[in-house]
Amino acid sequence: MIYTVTLNPSLDFITRLKKLTLGETNRADSETIFPGGKGINVSRLLSQLAIDNTAWGFIGGFTGQHLKKTLNESHLVQDFTPIAGNTRINLKIKAINETEINATGPAVTEQELATFFQKFDCLTRNDVVVLSGSVPKSLSSHVYQQMLQKIQLCGARFVIDTTGQQLKTALADQPLLVKPNRSELAQLYDTDLVEQADILRWGRQLIIDGAQYAIVSLAGDGALLFTKNDQYFAKPIKGQVQNSAGAGDSMIAGFIGTWLQTEDILESFKIAVASGTATAFSNDIATKQKIEEIYQQVIITAV
Repeated sequence: MIYTVTLNPSLDFITRLKKLTLGETNRADSETIFPGGKGINVSRLLSQLAIDNTAWGFIGGFTGQHLKKTLNESHLVQDFTPIAGNTRINLKIKAINETEINATGPAVTEQELATFFQKFDCLTRNDVVVLSGSVPKSLSSHVYQQMLQKIQLCGARFVIDTTGQQLKTALADQPLLVKPNRSELAQLYDTDLVEQADILRWGRQLIIDGAQYAIVSLAGDGALLFTKNDQYFAKPIKGQVQNSAGAGDSMIAGFIGTWLQTEDILESFKIAVASGTATAFSNDIATKQKIEEIYQQVIITAV
């Protein structure tokens, strides 16, 4: 089973208008509300691929109830930990330029955290836990390390999608997959990635430091996959980007879901690229039909 963890889920309120003028009243052309949170995005894409998974995290208040209802409509399996606080709302303004205002999230009590940690007792060696996204302000920055300890005690495997010191610390625990983008990779190793050779060198370092597989997303320039012995490049696919927010989460879902079923690295990478690209070219998390359409355009070469 795949379990996704979203410590700080959200409702993403997306408003569209031709031009945003600060200091004045602006009127939107349209509004949409989507489920938000990186782990939830992974779960939603896995569900599109008909891959069983369960979403974990904290949820509360009237916003949390609306989020649960929305996820129920897509038949996503949920096992959230209820909290007293309200699930956050993030504002996404799509005008000439995209502007985001992400809320900090609710307070989580020690008892609520303890209840959440009990879920990890059910894990086995056959399970994979996907850890991704921000941490509510009331929780310690060490909460990722606490989850990793519980995962390893059960012999389960994990994927982690975070940045900076949290990612560097997690590499020593041999994550099944990490997926930094180019800027996150540069930040991790405090270096400049000017040439492709620089990206290849430091992408390879992710494997040396402990990751079993690593994808480095290059936005409009494609993506790279690093394994213990090889590295591969996925050529960029042309199209109109509509939703960059969930593309990386979709890549993770496509790779892990396929790899667990087939253990075919190249096929997993192709599905990952198709999933990420399809979401980038959609208003929301990509549908299976869109992923299959993009899949036909994916070209992978050894580097």
